[in-house]
Amino acid sequence: MLVGTIKGAFVLRSDGSRTNWEVGGPYFPGRAIYALTYDGRNGRNRLWAAVNSSYWGSYLSTSDDFGKTWTEPEAYGVKFPEGADASVKQIWQIALGHPDQPDTLYCGVEPAALFRSDDAGASWSLNSGLYDHPHRPQWMPGGGGLCLHSILVDPRKPKHLVIGISAVGAFESRDAGRSWTMENRGVRAGFLPNPYPEWGQCVHKIAWDASADGSVFQQNHTGTYHRGPDGGAWTEVTKGLPSDFGFPIAAHPDRKGTAFVTPLIGAMNRVFHKGQMAVWKTGNAGKSWRKATKGLPGPNAYLGVLREGMSTDAEDPLGVYVGTNTGQLFASRDEGESWKIIADFLPPIMSVSTGMAR
Repeated sequence: MLVGTIKGAFVLRSDGSRTNWEVGGPYFPGRAIYALTYDGRNGRNRLWAAVNSSYWGSYLSTSDDFGKTWTEPEAYGVKFPEGADASVKQIWQIALGHPDQPDTLYCGVEPAALFRSDDAGASWSLNSGLYDHPHRPQWMPGGGGLCLHSILVDPRKPKHLVIGISAVGAFESRDAGRSWTMENRGVRAGFLPNPYPEWGQCVHKIAWDASADGSVFQQNHTGTYHRGPDGGAWTEVTKGLPSDFGFPIAAHPDRKGTAFVTPLIGAMNRVFHKGQMAVWKTGNAGKSWRKATKGLPGPNAYLGVLREGMSTDAEDPLGVYVGTNTGQLFASRDEGESWKIIADFLPPIMSVSTGMAR
């Protein structure tokens, strides 16, 4: 379990029972860690950390011994080329390439841009197809900045990519990033004069549906959505949830149509309804939702979960993990039915990822 906080990274380890957890860290104390990723491809056993410091800037660090030692690069690899009208403010996401491309990695940054490495992270290049998009000069940051936070690589087709950009929307490429189409049809943007614009929607997180046919889940600033295998418009599936606002969405890696969300009251009050932390689950692509609170704090628990704060593992039964902005890490070993706290008194949690997740 890889946990990024505003004051460092933590690595939790357990066996298949997931009963007892050993906590390592903090690593990079005092620095914000927005993303952590495990890369076990091509014989590697590597952790990647997106290290963000207001003083030192943003860079990628790696560990090949589960956090005992970390690299401190002499030069920042993820950076805009000379002459570009931008500089990297934060690194938000690190994603593995297609299984057939075991040395490929992707990185999403703020201001919104996509970088790619084809040599296991030794060097990085800016994706010019997205950077030169004709609408890019008009993109405006929202409350969380202008960040590219979600990167999906189609497990069936290595050239098929879907990304999410805060305050802009979802984009899709079917030619390995050479060109991109905006994919926001059916997604509301109630805070804009035109509630269904071509772009300007504030996507909070996207995740593949395990159907492995190209279907996608989305948690938006205004609603939860699902898009079918043929692309096209999104279908809003907020009905049955207590609100249309939330940050993370995590999908079951094996069971199609199954995902988890953590709705909050709204944009102006980002805490759980009635002070009761709850995780909601769908098993039919959002046609219905079921609430789980067993083992979760409340009432009178006024906390929230940020966009990278939820993940699943690859065990059976499925493990689901949620980190809060008040420093608690909760785990479920029964597909979200019941919960147990496995770490407390951490700094506010920015990201949660499982090292063996698919």
